[in-house]
Amino acid sequence: MIQPSDAILIVSFGGPERREDVLPFLENVVRGRNVPRERLLQVAEHYYHFNGRSPINDQNRALIAALEAVLAEEGPPIRVYWGNRNWRPFLADAFRAMKADGVRRVFAFVTSAYGSYSGCRQYLENLERAQQEAGAGFMEVRKLRAFYNHPGFIEPMIERVKEALAGLPAQNRDSALLLFSAHSIPKRMAGSSPYAEQLAEASRLVAEAVGHPEFRLVYQSRSGPPSEPWLEPDILDELRAAAARGVRDVVVVPIGFVSDHLEVLYDLDVEARCLADSLGLRMARAKTVSADLRFVRMIRELVLERAGVVPTRRTLGVLGPSPDICPPGCCPAPHGPRPSAVEPRAGARQTH
Repeated sequence: MIQPSDAILIVSFGGPERREDVLPFLENVVRGRNVPRERLLQVAEHYYHFNGRSPINDQNRALIAALEAVLAEEGPPIRVYWGNRNWRPFLADAFRAMKADGVRRVFAFVTSAYGSYSGCRQYLENLERAQQEAGAGFMEVRKLRAFYNHPGFIEPMIERVKEALAGLPAQNRDSALLLFSAHSIPKRMAGSSPYAEQLAEASRLVAEAVGHPEFRLVYQSRSGPPSEPWLEPDILDELRAAAARGVRDVVVVPIGFVSDHLEVLYDLDVEARCLADSLGLRMARAKTVSADLRFVRMIRELVLERAGVVPTRRTLGVLGPSPDICPPGCCPAPHGPRPSAVEPRAGARQTH
């Protein structure tokens, strides 16, 4: 059952909120990895395009405010905290705050729907490290399960895609190409995780619901060395191929993300749109779930489910619910230098 000493922890990647924070933030992201300085400067330009402020923190604030409102109206009356991997508020700060407030059990919700090392086990490592740093090792941390096929995620995405299709000329909607986009990861990481399979299932669920069973899953935001294979096709290559096939209308769906943060705004709304325009493609971009009330209520439901209050584990499709506790060896750390990233693509493994 839910206790007064329980809490919800929103776990995210973090992002800078002013120009002066951009390089320190990126240095946090790549700490311990052999990433050339020129690569950091290239990525920094993406942030400077938006005056150094990533939207992700404001979007998390909106999500938390919506969740607190739902909890106040529907219960349970527990507090919500927030901690990031790479920028303020850091996870250790969140654990310090929870410790001061007498929290004993934490339900951790990570702001992504899929599993991989970067999006699963690494967040587990971050949570454990932050607990120890804050002297909060006595807390029980329960990671909420992956939600890529939960109705609270899929149903808002169906609506977002319908809205994007409605922005195209009526006579072109049926022939429009749906491109479902997610952050690319190294193939060696993908091979030991359910990342690609889960993305394909989420994309299929949305595509079939909007009457477009023909779709393509593409990847964006690659950040590793050219010598290492990453998941493909890249969205820019797919746009070129689509134009060469005679496609004229494209709907891009950022299925790999839950909010319109910088990698969506820059990589899709700037880079992909610029290319689409040059190719003569009409491109519509579906919004993400953000703080949709169905998504917010999903977080509450997952907490109640993990606490044993709600026995039903709702999902759509054929893969069923993800486990609360991943099996040993799931999503192991890749050998060699870890890939760098710009913003989140998380989901985490259960700590206890």
